[in-house]
Amino acid sequence: MTETSRDEVFRSRRAIGDFQFDQEVASVFDDMVTRSVPFYDEIQRMVRELSVDFAVPQTTLYDLGCSTGTTFLLLDPVLRDGVKFVGIDNSADMLAKCETRLKEHGIQRDFDLRCHDLHQGIAVDNASVVLMILTLQFIRPLHRDKLIADIYRGMNTNGCLILVEKVLGEDSLFNRLFINHYYDLKRRNGYSDLEISQKREALENVLVPYKLLENRELLLRVGFRYVDVFFKWYNFSAIIAVK
Repeated sequence: MTETSRDEVFRSRRAIGDFQFDQEVASVFDDMVTRSVPFYDEIQRMVRELSVDFAVPQTTLYDLGCSTGTTFLLLDPVLRDGVKFVGIDNSADMLAKCETRLKEHGIQRDFDLRCHDLHQGIAVDNASVVLMILTLQFIRPLHRDKLIADIYRGMNTNGCLILVEKVLGEDSLFNRLFINHYYDLKRRNGYSDLEISQKREALENVLVPYKLLENRELLLRVGFRYVDVFFKWYNFSAIIAVK
C-alpha cells in the first residue's frame, strides 16, 4: 500500500519558484492538505453526503483536480452502483498516485483518469455531480467563466457542482484577520514560520482566490438555479450549485 509521507517540502530554506504539483508534492500531498486546510476531514464528509444526494446511477461523477484520489476513495463505498468516476488533473505525478491508490483499494467501479489542463476548458458529459475541491483557485481568472460554463453545459438538469475554495475576505480588514488566524492554524499543525512564508511565496502567482461573493456570482452568471454556502471558516468556503 502507498504511504503518505510528512510534508516537509518547504522545511529548509530554498530558492522559491512557482508552486508545482510535481512528484515531490504528490508524495506528501495528503499530509499537506490535511494540515493546511481547516476541517479538511469534515469538508470531505460533507462533500460525500451531498454527492450521495445528487449522484444518479448511469451518470458520471467528475472530480476536477482529483489529485491523489482521496475523494474517490471516500465516495466509492457510499455511492450507488452505476455511477462512473472521471478524474481530471494536470499533474501526471498526482494521477499516477491516484491510479495506484484506487487499484490498491480494489475499486470495482468504472473509473477514468485523464491528464488535462483545465485552462483549456473541459468536456463534461452526463454529469450528475462535478467536484472542484481546491481547484478553481489555481485557474487563471481569465479562464474561469469559460471553464464553469463548460461544466454547466455538460451537467444534467438537477445535477450539482460542489466548489471548495480558499477565498478573500470581503473587506481588507477581515482579509488580514482571517489570514493571520489561518497561519495560526498552520503553526498549530506543525508548520514553521519559514515553511509558511516560503509556501506563501511559491503560491503567490499560482493561487489566485476570489471573494466568496465573486464565486457565487460566477456560478449564477453561467446559469445555475440555486447556489448556497455549506461551509465557511475564515478564508475557506464551500459552495453547492444546482443546475
